[in-house]
Amino acid sequence: MPELTMLNSMASRDLETALNRLREWGIQAVDLKDCIFDKAVLDLSPEEAERAAAMIGERGQYVYCLSTNIFQDDIEQGEESFRECHERLIERALFLASILKPKIVRVLSVQSSKRHTFSDSTAYLEARHPWVFDLYRSAARRFYQEGVIMTIENDPHLNVFGSPEEISGFFERLNVPGMVHFTLDVQNLWQMGVFPKMEIYSKLKPLIGYLHVKGGIMDPATKELKWKSSLEDASWPVAEMCKQAAADGVSPVICLNPSHGEWKPGYDYRGIVEKDLKFLRSIFE
Repeated sequence: MPELTMLNSMASRDLETALNRLREWGIQAVDLKDCIFDKAVLDLSPEEAERAAAMIGERGQYVYCLSTNIFQDDIEQGEESFRECHERLIERALFLASILKPKIVRVLSVQSSKRHTFSDSTAYLEARHPWVFDLYRSAARRFYQEGVIMTIENDPHLNVFGSPEEISGFFERLNVPGMVHFTLDVQNLWQMGVFPKMEIYSKLKPLIGYLHVKGGIMDPATKELKWKSSLEDASWPVAEMCKQAAADGVSPVICLNPSHGEWKPGYDYRGIVEKDLKFLRSIFE
């Protein structure tokens, strides 16, 4: 059975309460994103990072992931502007990682405001923005030198990871095996137009190092994501994919995320985080 975690703010918007609740739920691996002393993870001061690390350690927990927003930006602004912003964020993440000691640092796939103009993002990046690969490659090496693996998550809007082929092409061009892996967020890919069936998982399996799971109910007319839901009611094959990922050993920790979509009239959303955690555990029992 893989370890289970969730974004810290899903347990509570107060860090101490969140850590206590996660411990009550038997979760040791912590994914830090936001609501950490009312701040996002990259906004923490050195003193706040030290305090968070102490609070986590006192409870027998550890930081598995720093979920940052590094690279979640429009590449069409140009290399100089993009680099100036995100190299500062990389430096910040490296500094905080020296305090919080995560196993992995999550960055996001870049976005393009011209996404509608191309269907092969790898070819587009090679032709128009080859510096993007250099930037990811450099970041991966810098994190690796500090003992941290970089993981790239697919963003749900305007991102260059719009299909399994684009994701595979990007990683092939990146060519830093062992230093970086892919965080498969199944719902984000669905929002980009690719329904998360098992065939998609199989294509991406060699790249996956972290699995993000969310619910989501399909619109029967359009087949697109329509309503947010629990994992148990989701339209995609949650149990099958999670069990296969565990059997393949691709994601030693599986991370629960809040579902995107509209609120469905009459749907009972009470206690959905605990319900999802219990459902995930039941999959592996």
